[in-house]
Amino acid sequence: MERTAAPGPERLFDSHRFPTDGFVLLALLLYAPVGLCLLVLRLFIGVHVFLVSCILPDGMLRRLIVRVMCSVLGLFVQQSGPRPRDAAVQVYIANHVTHFDHNVISLLTSCNTPALNGAPGFICWSRGFMELGVTGSRAELVDSLKAYSSHRGNPPLLLFPEEAATNGRAGLLRFSSWPFSIVDVVQPVALQVQRPLITVSVADSSWITELFWTFFVPFTVYQVRWMPSVPRRAEELSEDFALRVQELLAMELGVVSTRLTAADKAEHMKRLRHTSHLPFAPASSQPLAARLRMPSSLSGIGSFAPEDARITTMAQQVKEVLPHVPLEVIRTDLAQTNCVDTTIANLLEGRVPFFPESEAGTDLPAPSTSWAASASGIQGSVALPSSKPATKQFAKSPVERHLSLQERKRALYDYARSMQPVVLEIAACLELRPGFCLRGLSGIEATCQNHRF
Repeated sequence: MERTAAPGPERLFDSHRFPTDGFVLLALLLYAPVGLCLLVLRLFIGVHVFLVSCILPDGMLRRLIVRVMCSVLGLFVQQSGPRPRDAAVQVYIANHVTHFDHNVISLLTSCNTPALNGAPGFICWSRGFMELGVTGSRAELVDSLKAYSSHRGNPPLLLFPEEAATNGRAGLLRFSSWPFSIVDVVQPVALQVQRPLITVSVADSSWITELFWTFFVPFTVYQVRWMPSVPRRAEELSEDFALRVQELLAMELGVVSTRLTAADKAEHMKRLRHTSHLPFAPASSQPLAARLRMPSSLSGIGSFAPEDARITTMAQQVKEVLPHVPLEVIRTDLAQTNCVDTTIANLLEGRVPFFPESEAGTDLPAPSTSWAASASGIQGSVALPSSKPATKQFAKSPVERHLSLQERKRALYDYARSMQPVVLEIAACLELRPGFCLRGLSGIEATCQNHRF
């Protein structure tokens, strides 16, 4: 017989509560008003169920009354199979599906589940957990549970060796060995849970959230099957004992026995939370050539708010260096270059035509072709400053590379500030009047010669 492949964590845990089938989702939307009314009504009934559980002593009468009241809350518990409970067994071993498995099984028989996680207090007690007052290692917990089981008058222990809940459909988590070192005989309990419209439990959901959804759905059915008691074999280790019981319980449930643990579940949920925060690749991860090919008129389509904020920040940096350049021209060039230094160089070297803003902020006419021609003619007459850094070899040290970049930026900014009077005088000379002649160009050249370094 071929062995079934072990399922991955994505099959053991449900990360989405709502169905993907369109028909079931439509039925859920139609049921939502009824579910909200049931939720409010069952909240009040649930308070009475809690009070009855606290007032009545543990016994057959209390379990019967609470079980009937829980059916009003939509919790139905069924026992199937001819196998009876073993009255001599002190430890029950069950698979873990929901946050309320121990409450459901306690409706059938008296049992206690020790609190393993969470701070002790009223919430822990009200949820039906037994507080042992042990906050140390697993060895101290096992010693305390051994002392508890040694008293024959105490109810049996109900333990969940998986230590984390699954969806109960694909497989079982690897059983921890410490529950099987308490006594030599255990009785497995097979637990299956079904409910309509939504999933039984979400892996990363809290118990209070699951309680609200339990009250929202029409009903939740818990099926409990008592398996025969399993004794420890001669000289059998606790790890081997746990593995054997896990295999028996998996066969009874019709699922696969896996080697995944509760730590694997935590790691899986961490990855899911990380990928949910990054649903799309960031815009900066696109190749530079792809960004340069994108038209400026389409750069705003489908862009993200962080990308717009980054472009705005860089545009303000360029505006501080070149205050006479319109902000829209700066943003358009930054959308293509994605670099402050490159945009400043393009604006200073005349690659990007623009019309300077006046100090008074008055509206100026749009640039014409004569401005582009005159700017290209002036570009050859204006000499670059000697302080502009030349291209250097790539530094080996990160500190040297950082200092080199800072020096280049500082020199470029100084050069831009020194060129500001030249650009303003050129703008004053070029008013783009129809009578513009060659004598105006010679005056501009003289102005540029006076500002050479």
